[in-house]
Order: sequence, then structure tokens, then C-alpha cells
Amino acid sequence: MKRAIVTGATGAIGTALVRKLIDKKIEVLVFTRTDSQRNQNIPCHRLVQIKFCSLQQLSTIENDTGKTYDVFYHLAWRGASGPERNDMYIQNGNVGYALDAVETAKRFGCHTFIGAGSQAEYGNINLPLKCDTPAFPNMGYGYAKLCAGQMTRDYAAQLGLRHIWVRILSVYGPNDGAKSMIMYTIDKLKRGMVPEFTKGEQMWDYLYSDDAAEALYLLGEKGNDQKIYVLGSGTAKPLKEYIQKIRDIIAPDRKLNFGAVPYGKNQVMYLCADTSELEKDTGWYAATDFSDGIRAIINNL
Repeated sequence: MKRAIVTGATGAIGTALVRKLIDKKIEVLVFTRTDSQRNQNIPCHRLVQIKFCSLQQLSTIENDTGKTYDVFYHLAWRGASGPERNDMYIQNGNVGYALDAVETAKRFGCHTFIGAGSQAEYGNINLPLKCDTPAFPNMGYGYAKLCAGQMTRDYAAQLGLRHIWVRILSVYGPNDGAKSMIMYTIDKLKRGMVPEFTKGEQMWDYLYSDDAAEALYLLGEKGNDQKIYVLGSGTAKPLKEYIQKIRDIIAPDRKLNFGAVPYGKNQVMYLCADTSELEKDTGWYAATDFSDGIRAIINNL
């Protein structure tokens, strides 16, 4: 891989991926909205070029760079959080944008399309998640991710592109969204407040963004065509334990209010990735200790 295209490059995974590609001396073309308030998160480097392009514009954007590219990473997605996750019209639109992304990858000379799937494709399953675990999503976001993965796979094959779909579990890191559990906890503790949570009994899998970026880079180099990979740390711990570790780093004496928030409808109580296929095909492993990742976020604030 000499050149790559990245959509969704302003969040935790996207910025980490761009940094990883820079480290590997790979030229990066970033597609981002002109009005994104997070564009400042995109690493500024001589290997990075920004092209302003919304999801709605993917179908018409032309390659005027004078270059061809190798791998297209499609991370961008509308309505990834909040009530829009279950807005069927918004989520259905994302399927079309994903197909546009495949076509754009072909137009820019890419030989590989890598799409960001989600744990939400599986629904509520109390077993380690494998690529062939039956998928029963229970919200619009999950339906759309599952559909996008299947439809882009077929479309990529029609266009002669290698297709890799990565079902990404819970990733944390610098530039994460302010509403994530990790960022909410850090913010409340740093401001001297007492954060409120559910009972924290959920068994959860958290992966640091740099480790996720390493996996995506390796999949671009070594991933198998038409294959689904599950990306997480491969280890599940009680959510309460993660929260206590954050507290111990920021404010060891601070009280935590567990049980103040009720569990939501369709609350997932077990989340863990089976990363054996990813490890076998690429040699990847999760390298970052959770506490070290939290310290890196704090140092980046």
C-alpha cells in the first residue's frame, strides 16, 4: 500500500488510522465535510491531503489529484450516536452512501475497499462474537450496518475490488465523541463531579484506538477478500471495573454513583470479540493496556 483514502477521519478511529498510515509512509487522502467541527483533529502532515466531500457528494466527486490509490477505508456514517441510531430513513441513507463509497474507490483506482461494520450487527448475543456468529440486529443502526456490509461486498466483487468488512466493537482513544462512556467519565471526574452510571454489570470489550488503527492497516495489507473480521481486544471485563480504573487515575478518592441510571431497552450485557481470524490472517494483537490508553486520552485533552 502506497496511498490510501479515508472517510470519517475526524474521530478516535479515523485520526488514529491516519496517524498509523503516516507512520508507515503512506500518502493519505481524507474526505471530510467542510462544516465538520472536528476537522482540526485530522493530523497535519505533508503526506495528508484533504478533499472536502460530504457523504452526499461521494457519488459525484472526481479524481482530480493526478494519482491513483490503493485502499479505501470507509469509516464515515451518519447518525452513529443518539436517537438517530434508530432513525430508519437516516440509516437507510447510509447504505446508499456505502455503495457510493465503493464506486468512488473504483473511480480513484483502489484495489481494496475496507468498510467499518459494528457490534450492533449482532444484536444481543451473550457469546464471543465471531465472523460467522448469526447476526440479529435490533435497531436501525445495526440493520443498516449489516445491509451495507452485504451489499458493498457484492458491489465490490462486481467492480473487481477486494472487499473487507470489519465489525468494530467499542473503541476508545483521543478524539472520541464527548458522549461516549469513557469521555463522559473523564469529563465528570476532571470537573470534580460525581458521574452516574448503571450498575456496571455489563461484561465489556474495550480496544484502544491505536490498536484498532494497526488492525485496519494490517487488513489493508493482508486481509482476505470477501471476509468479515471482528475487531476488539478479545477480553471482556465488568464495565464497573473500567470505570473504577478511570477514577483511580483521575480522582482516586471520588465517589462513583453506580445504579443511578437504569439499563436501557435491549441493553447488551455481554460484549467480547473473538479475534482469532484477525490474528491468524494478519498477526495482529491488542497491545495497549486500558489504563495506559486512558492516560493517553487525558494527555491529549
